[in-house]
Amino acid sequence: MCDIRTYNVVILGIGFLFIFTAFTTCGNIEQTVVKSLDNATFTGSGYHSLGIIYGIFSFANLLAPPVVTVIGPRFTMFFSGILYSGYIAVFINPWTWSFYFTSVLIGIGAALLWTAQGHFLVENSDASTINRNTGLFWALLQCSMLFGNLYVYLDWKGKSEISDGDRRIMFIALLVTSVIGTLSFLILRRSQQLEDEYCSLFPGLELSFYSGVYGTCIGATSQFGDGAKALIGISGIVVGFGEIIGGGLFGLILKNNRFRRTSVVFLGMVVHFVAFYLIFLNIPDDAPVAFKSSTQEKPYLSPSVSIAMLCSFLLGLGDSCFNTQLYSILGRVYTEQSAPAFAIFKFIQSIFAAVAFFYSGYLLLTWQLMIMVILGFIGTLCFFMVERMQNVSADLPEY
Repeated sequence: MCDIRTYNVVILGIGFLFIFTAFTTCGNIEQTVVKSLDNATFTGSGYHSLGIIYGIFSFANLLAPPVVTVIGPRFTMFFSGILYSGYIAVFINPWTWSFYFTSVLIGIGAALLWTAQGHFLVENSDASTINRNTGLFWALLQCSMLFGNLYVYLDWKGKSEISDGDRRIMFIALLVTSVIGTLSFLILRRSQQLEDEYCSLFPGLELSFYSGVYGTCIGATSQFGDGAKALIGISGIVVGFGEIIGGGLFGLILKNNRFRRTSVVFLGMVVHFVAFYLIFLNIPDDAPVAFKSSTQEKPYLSPSVSIAMLCSFLLGLGDSCFNTQLYSILGRVYTEQSAPAFAIFKFIQSIFAAVAFFYSGYLLLTWQLMIMVILGFIGTLCFFMVERMQNVSADLPEY
């Protein structure tokens, strides 16, 4: 029988699995769904909504630690789950004002949820289990990419347009899924016991790209024909496979030591750069900005579904390389100040995710990829610097 702390980590991961099966799927298809709406009561933009979410998320992180301290991580996560469920419910019968209002609310909820998650994960870990627990949580979380996007693929397969009936049925199912995840936080049990910020710049941009932009690009690629919309779901599933494999390999299998941590981050940078280059060759440059119609430009290669799915896998694998190691180093260095540390991490990450979502609808794909390459390289160097500083600090004698 597992101890209470392992039980808590598993339930925590399952709760996030259900909530983010709903929310990640929603974010992945949001712009495509919004483009399909044609009524007088809705004129919103999926990119703008996601930009608002991550913008509010970033600044709400500054207020999240005291809230988590006062009401505790379990009830903080439960309350946040309610806000996530409210946002998903809006898509059943969307109005512009409710769409943007709940975007603000979920931004606040996201700050509370992730700050409480980081605090709770560290609270239920020690130096010998933090890497295992991080990998376990990350693998469970990324299963959400599989389940939700599999549903999208099965529902949208063979459809060139999304009807109101399809949309309502899909989001009712996602709402139920989110509510189940929210309720799971109630069964968690009480356990018995500045340069770091720059490492989170690149994960913020990459988060916006794989969770909202890349799927939209695939769905807008005219060369993929009538099946392009269904490929959004398949892409999300493949990203999830990459995340799960990376989380399991680098979090659960490899032991927690500094050499492997820097090696994993370097591998993540290389994997991302390969993915960006293939996307540059395979996807039309106007894919992110093709709002009312499919793409008009032709990429360097004839668009290939296989290459597009390979890039999805590499995006997920590379993202898991960065995130498992960032969580690991934060959990080890800030054991006594986990809530503020994770709040600052999410603050920086969310600012850049918000900025990326706002420019995603205006910048051509080439420029978006170039920005991520530059900041990916800078972020990797910053991680190496922080790791080196921790090595030096650990070697200094205490007097």
